[in-house]
Amino acid sequence: MSDTTHTRPNAAFRISRTVNAPLNMVWKAYTEQEPLMAWFGPKGFALPHSRYDFRPGGQFHYCLRTPTGFEMWGKWTFVDIVAPTALSMVITFSDAQGGLTRHPMSASWPLQTLSTTTFADLGGKTHITIEWEPHQSTPDEIFAFQSSHAAMAQGCNATFEQLDDYLAQLQRA
Repeated sequence: MSDTTHTRPNAAFRISRTVNAPLNMVWKAYTEQEPLMAWFGPKGFALPHSRYDFRPGGQFHYCLRTPTGFEMWGKWTFVDIVAPTALSMVITFSDAQGGLTRHPMSASWPLQTLSTTTFADLGGKTHITIEWEPHQSTPDEIFAFQSSHAAMAQGCNATFEQLDDYLAQLQRA
């Protein structure tokens, strides 16, 4: 018997937001490297490095730098792309070379998580829903993920604020 398990339904984290921008603009912000680098991450964080290969099996490998200078590397491996309504990716922490690593502040965080983002056209606005869950994880990793939902909501909302600002800037231009 394996010590990994598939996600239990109650382990999933879900968050959504409606942004004041049309679907095609939001899709571009999520799926093109330059726009993504302009808004991804909480306010005050920089994205000094990224490699981007947007296709199933391709990767977004990036470095997030905190306001204090601490760097965290991450990687998305795109699983499914249904333009312009859905993106699925396996998300991992990584090193600068793209190797798989543990969360820098939580040794029990899942090595891999699966995130699906859906986009719905609301006639000039776009509703974004993120569903995120442990992927090929141990029971301890699933528990760590479940225990982090409040912090994940805080991080996602801070990143959504960056997206709101970016989209507003585009529309003013």
